[in-house]
Amino acid sequence: QVQLVESGGGLAQPGGSLTLSCKASGSIFRVIAMAWYRQFPGKERELVASINAGGGIIYADSAKGRSTISRSNAENTVTLQMNSLAPEDTAVYYCNTRTYTTPFEWGDYWGQGTQVTISS
Repeated sequence: QVQLVESGGGLAQPGGSLTLSCKASGSIFRVIAMAWYRQFPGKERELVASINAGGGIIYADSAKGRSTISRSNAENTVTLQMNSLAPEDTAVYYCNTRTYTTPFEWGDYWGQGTQVTISS
């Protein structure tokens, strides 16, 4: 199994910034990709940004231009810096990794989620 531990959520003011961090540990053979998702009440989880082992990055339209995702392959960590935050960014943010746990088996793993609230 793979465990993900998230940190960095909380309260921020509109126009402010937050940095979310996540560390993967456990039975990791090779990490394929790491990502951040968010979920609004009553809605499905949606991608915010992802980064693969080769450094390829995908941003949701809502994150483009004001978010930066980065990772450390050596430490199995992923960081999401979000700027120009708005109340509409209020959601629970989840860390995700797609990881090989053996040379032949892979799975999707999720963190417990961290609340981000944007309010003055």
